Amino acid sequence: MKTAWIALAVSLALGACAHRDSYVLLPDQSGQAPGSLNIKPAEGGGQPVKLDQAYQTATSTMGGGFDASRTDAEDVKRRYGAALDAMPPPVVRFTLYFLEGSDELTPKSKADLTVVLGEIKGRPVPDIVVIGHTDRVGLIPDNDRLALRRAEAFRKKLLEQGIPADAIQTAGRGEREPLINTPDEIPEPRNRRVEILVR
Repeated sequence: MKTAWIALAVSLALGACAHRDSYVLLPDQSGQAPGSLNIKPAEGGGQPVKLDQAYQTATSTMGGGFDASRTDAEDVKRRYGAALDAMPPPVVRFTLYFLEGSDELTPKSKADLTVVLGEIKGRPVPDIVVIGHTDRVGLIPDNDRLALRRAEAFRKKLLEQGIPADAIQTAGRGEREPLINTPDEIPEPRNRRVEILVR
């Protein structure tokens, strides 16, 4: 549900004219490397360094290359804690589902609503995008209207919870972006949804 990764880069002053660059590949929420980071030294500075494991580091050398090493969570917090604390929380995505032909949430999605609202209320300045979708049953113009109605129905729930109107953007995609591809006029519950991005 949540995905975020960070490559932390910091310039460390070593003197009036010299500096060293340090890179740390931080883990995602599962504790694994979220991808890889390729660091290319200045021309003639040596071989590129690839960071592809959580807490791998690369620090520039006086010769223009990079030394690879490892660190840990405690060292990262000690050295870069202030910078990390200033970062906004990662984007979180949620999906809630609707009853067929309706802007009413399914019973399970009504229960999941508490988690969504908790995440939104836990952010000091939330920025929310709500995108409504439908399955392929019905006419395209009708599905466009229903998709937007679903997004607006969710927006109304947020407003009732005290979320500022200017923090919420809505859009409807109709049947154009299905999670599950189906032939026309085939009902598919997983396509009747709103996708919520919380930044």
